[in-house]
Amino acid sequence: MEWNPEKYEQWFDTPQGQFALEREVQLLQSVVAGWPRRGRKLLEIGCGTGLFLEMLYQMGFDVSGLDASQDMVAAARQRFRNRAELYHGNGELLPFAENEFDYAFLWSVLEFTADPAAMLQEAARVAEKGILIGFLNKNSLYYAMNVRGSKSTLDRGSWHTWCEMQDLIKESTGFRPTLARSVLPGPLTTWKQTGLGKRLNCCLCPPFVGAFCAVRVDFVNMKPLNPLFAWKQAPEMG
Repeated sequence: MEWNPEKYEQWFDTPQGQFALEREVQLLQSVVAGWPRRGRKLLEIGCGTGLFLEMLYQMGFDVSGLDASQDMVAAARQRFRNRAELYHGNGELLPFAENEFDYAFLWSVLEFTADPAAMLQEAARVAEKGILIGFLNKNSLYYAMNVRGSKSTLDRGSWHTWCEMQDLIKESTGFRPTLARSVLPGPLTTWKQTGLGKRLNCCLCPPFVGAFCAVRVDFVNMKPLNPLFAWKQAPEMG
């Protein structure tokens, strides 16, 4: 699915989009809190324009990003200049060595890839210490009341339930989630900075409740539940 960089961040300029972004940042900070950052290398798979990669950079990670869209990579390079290594490539067949990074980060990308299991397998292959996944919850009020049947870009994505995501992570990486939380349990009309909507949507919820979920999977001092899939060397990029 091709995205337009100029329109990619426009949603976050709206009042509801700004509120949602603040909640996603709150969620990201809570789940990443257990990871050491200084001197740690993190790869974002599906980095888009680099919006969340910038936040991770500010948190202290040494960041790199990869996206399947050349336009997105160009926009991210404009944002980062020389502060990050940015690549154009396929997240389902990464051009990196095994354990080349400490962590891999996938934020709202599994819904829009042809083979989410392959992307998770690759993330686990290149990340030595863990992966962090952000995904849209198919069981949320937001999906039921605002997305399903809308024929929007979001509706064309492959949303997952929390149970489906747990199974996908286990089957693709051999590990179970270490920590999972969600935000935005209310429908879109409640995403606002005042009143009951703010009190409802500013809390951190169990992963099966909110519209947006984050899952941390730690590999350090853990044994995979199943052997990881064999990896085929990716072709060198020109």
